[in-house]
Amino acid sequence: MISMMASHIAQIIDGSLSGNDVLVTSGASLKSSEVSQGGIFLAIAGEKVDGHDFVEDAFSHGAVLAITTRAVNQRHILVEDVSTALTALARFVRSALKDVKVIGITGSQGKTTTKDLLRHMLSQHGETVAPFGNYNNELGVPLTLLACTETTKYVVIEMGARHSGDIAHLASIARPDIAVVLRVGMAHVGEFGSVETIAKTKSELISSLSATGIAILGQYDSYTPAMKSLHSGRTITFGSGHSDDVRATEIEMREGCPHFDLVTPDGRAAVGLRIVGEHQIANALACAAVGTALGFSIDSIATALSTALIESKWRMEIHEFSEVLLINDSYNASPDAVEAALRTLILFAQERGGRAWAFLGKMAELGESSASAHQQVGTLAYQLGIDYLVCVDAPDYQPVEHSGALTNLHICDRNGARAIAEQIEPGDVVLVKASRSERFELLAEEIEEVVKAKLETRVEGGIEE
Repeated sequence: MISMMASHIAQIIDGSLSGNDVLVTSGASLKSSEVSQGGIFLAIAGEKVDGHDFVEDAFSHGAVLAITTRAVNQRHILVEDVSTALTALARFVRSALKDVKVIGITGSQGKTTTKDLLRHMLSQHGETVAPFGNYNNELGVPLTLLACTETTKYVVIEMGARHSGDIAHLASIARPDIAVVLRVGMAHVGEFGSVETIAKTKSELISSLSATGIAILGQYDSYTPAMKSLHSGRTITFGSGHSDDVRATEIEMREGCPHFDLVTPDGRAAVGLRIVGEHQIANALACAAVGTALGFSIDSIATALSTALIESKWRMEIHEFSEVLLINDSYNASPDAVEAALRTLILFAQERGGRAWAFLGKMAELGESSASAHQQVGTLAYQLGIDYLVCVDAPDYQPVEHSGALTNLHICDRNGARAIAEQIEPGDVVLVKASRSERFELLAEEIEEVVKAKLETRVEGGIEE
């Protein structure tokens, strides 16, 4: 964070400082164990945990100031609401960061991967702040801004939403110079009520831009391109069409990773992604569009894309063990994301010559469309030729008609899924995917344990050489 005296912070957030004044040199944290030396601890009282109980621990980890709603023994600023105070402080810091370029990202799919790609590319051109965790809400966005210093050149802000107006609020704090909308899909349609409402909410990011800002719009649905009308300044499009400003041509898939020629207004350059799935091309193009907006050379953009690795957990993570390949994509799930994962699964299985296993759990927050959305994904699994479709506590994936299909359908609970995993053989490819609430990262670990135990026992018993 930009260095400030605690007394100055108290004025900004309209609070009362208790204890002697001190220079605050680091950002803020909600977790006492993660406070940086010279930083701020935010004592938020939640439903299950009260941050005030961890103030002492925060100071033992380096905090020099707490923001609280009741008196504590350590130096603190007393406020009516910690979240409101955090927002006020973030707004001040954003105003003080005159030279930083803020890139805001939203979309129904691909935000975190695009953020990770941008972190890698931008860090080669200057000090970059982009959170590793899921910091896309009313607390995460201010925390990201407070992590900036006087020497920060770029900051990447991921913006999610649960209700209309959420992104407008986040954008009013971050005041992005570049706004990226990846695509509009069905994720969270149960909360929003319709895809049209989701699109309107995503468009709040574009509406927040000043005339000097730059809008970057994906061309993968009918809603995002229309957002161009909301911005009077420069717009850059990315997609698969010949008229798109940033696009990919000569696409090849090698060991699950996309290779293509990147085409921008500045020319053409070869890219070989190190991340899995053809759907990652769109995320890479969004990153390339940001680089184009910032004036980076096409060669530097292509090099960055070709060397980037995704650091966020459980997003198309590849694990190889006992000649089995497991794709752990358990961080979240929507119809579009599951479709992309299934296509990646079948591609890997075709390349390796093994069977394709899809262990799928529930897709949450789909509202009235939930049953039909699950059924459509299950039907796609049959159409793609997935060998084993394992629906774990999610019977809605079953297609209406599947007679004559080669897919083996299993509808089971978690225990049943572990038992079915014993049928996995060397050369097979396994996908594990569900919404975050299903905790399928644990199922991925269990499947790996089951398969390893089975195959190791077989080897020890002399069945295999």
